[in-house]
Amino acid sequence: MNLQFARRVRSLPGELIRVIIGPQILAFLPALTLAAYWYGGEALLLIVAILIPGVFAVTGMYSGTGPAWSAARDSDTGLVLRSGVEKALSTGLEQRTKTGETTAALVIQLEEFDDISQQYGRAAAKRLLKQSAERICGCLRDLDVVARLGDTRFGIALGPVRRADLEMLIGLSGRLQAALAEPFSVDAARIYLTASVGFCSPTRVRSSSGEEMLKFAELAVQDATANGAGSIRAFTSDTKSRISASATTCREISDAMNAGHIRAWFQPQVSTDTGAITGFEALARWEHPDRGVLLPRDFLSTVYENGLNGQLGETMLTQALTAMKAWRNAGHDIGVVSVNFSSQDLQDPKACEKVKWQLDRFKVAANNLCIEILENVIAVSDDDVIVKNIAGFSQMGCRIDLDDFGTGHSSIANIRRFSVDRIKIDRSFVTRIDRDREQQNIVTAVIVMAQQLELETLAEGVETLGEHAMLAQLGCDNVQGFSVARPMPVEDTLHWIDQHHVKLSKAPQIARSIGQ
Repeated sequence: MNLQFARRVRSLPGELIRVIIGPQILAFLPALTLAAYWYGGEALLLIVAILIPGVFAVTGMYSGTGPAWSAARDSDTGLVLRSGVEKALSTGLEQRTKTGETTAALVIQLEEFDDISQQYGRAAAKRLLKQSAERICGCLRDLDVVARLGDTRFGIALGPVRRADLEMLIGLSGRLQAALAEPFSVDAARIYLTASVGFCSPTRVRSSSGEEMLKFAELAVQDATANGAGSIRAFTSDTKSRISASATTCREISDAMNAGHIRAWFQPQVSTDTGAITGFEALARWEHPDRGVLLPRDFLSTVYENGLNGQLGETMLTQALTAMKAWRNAGHDIGVVSVNFSSQDLQDPKACEKVKWQLDRFKVAANNLCIEILENVIAVSDDDVIVKNIAGFSQMGCRIDLDDFGTGHSSIANIRRFSVDRIKIDRSFVTRIDRDREQQNIVTAVIVMAQQLELETLAEGVETLGEHAMLAQLGCDNVQGFSVARPMPVEDTLHWIDQHHVKLSKAPQIARSIGQ
């Protein structure tokens, strides 16, 4: 304690100097000019009013490049600000020819942090940011500089290193992601974060500008986030063009939706007991005139990043109900049509009203519509609007499917609380289930739990007949995947339904045993 106190006392003069010469002194400028007028008249007032701003302009404090700015700290994390990491990068780039050592810039972007802040509150979010900063620093050396660049973005300037090549930077990025992926404890809650990382190696920077190097790393992390959560990207000569292409894609997506090129395709779901069709899932497909049929992974993140999810959701719901009406008019009894609802969709206070209006418009019963909700949305269940909407859908009579079960952290209490009707077993547990004993044990446990809770089960991503047969043997109620059929446009579904009925009628009948 005495040693820490002595160090604190020794550091006071330096801290006092930073306060005196730092940018915060601008807050006292009116008082200083007034005091100058009182004690020295107009002449001293003019000198003070011109001298202090002049000193700030010369030393770079207005632009955030002066020494006081470099010493400034972020109030939430205690890290230096942007100028601190830019200065460290510039120093490293300038000295590389002299010492043979170099530097590199990395930028970390925490993802889905807004949802966490909304659920747990701003105070908890600040503690989470501080813990994140501590973990990042724990992966680095004392020579490395870490700065907070924005609300959920951190910048890193590596201290002198002999080698900063692609392999080394990818390895470091992976270690940073792994550190941030470990669960955080905030207010007795376990919170999971994902982070994307972008970096710029010294070979990509021709000048000795740390500002330029950091901007390149920021472009790289922007490219990473556009490619999905938890991505790593290096800055290359193509990075700018890819980001520009992403903006172009946004305009293309909006135009495509308006032109009807993004529409619902349908993948059937069948009973493992009888083989009968129990429903169809509506899946977004972009029928691009030049690139062919694009899957959601090619455009869905851009849709949500640019606020186009409302338009897409309306398109999917309208086309799903149109298909249900067409199947019914053709004499086919299709149990349900499933439509995916994201957390953004469920945060719309009028979501239930919109769905009810659409059901009335197409004269489709509510129990013919299945609302698919990701497990992580159920797990993060403190958003009042989301809770109200899910309850509203259930009260209307819509079925509720819990999608991607096993990949999130939902509790049994939440499953009952949200009146879930069916659990969709994620494809990661289905793959190779006919050959992997551990996969069989996991799925068996899920099925037994569902049976005890009187819930149906549906396995998705079933690609082989072996997987299909094993799931039926384990007691899974329904399956969906390539082993049954690939997603198809609505105009192809009627023919497929007819063909499937013919196939069922020709299937051999297995006689029941005497005991049955």
